[in-house]
Amino acid sequence: MPKTTKSGKPKQDELPSTLQRSPAEAQRTFAKAHDSAVEEYGEGERANRTAYAALKHSFEKVGDHWEPKDEKGPSDQQAKGGRGTNRKTAGGVDANASKSHLYEVAKKLDVPGRSSMTKDQLVEAIQKANERQTRKSRS
Repeated sequence: MPKTTKSGKPKQDELPSTLQRSPAEAQRTFAKAHDSAVEEYGEGERANRTAYAALKHSFEKVGDHWEPKDEKGPSDQQAKGGRGTNRKTAGGVDANASKSHLYEVAKKLDVPGRSSMTKDQLVEAIQKANERQTRKSRS
């Protein structure tokens, strides 16, 4: 997984594809958190989860990349609870954002039926749209 270069930039080929298409700040956030977690826990799933948790405090997944959030903080109840919680994750969608923000993200992703969806339905629809766009970008 990512290591930062002497200049502090993460190595592009070691970043997940969604981060390769994201702003440099998102890349640095993920890489620094991952490097720190590797020092603490060693390589593996725990280091990856830690890096994504750090990323989700400042960025949200929109389609096949990450964008800065309007307000920093945990993106869902799983991220809010920390290690040992067993709650459903929103996969990078900022589930704590307002319904109007989620509607705008759904609009950007061209989610059909968004105007009549509840907040929870918007979160789920955005998550599915993100997964589709990420799959499409990888192929």
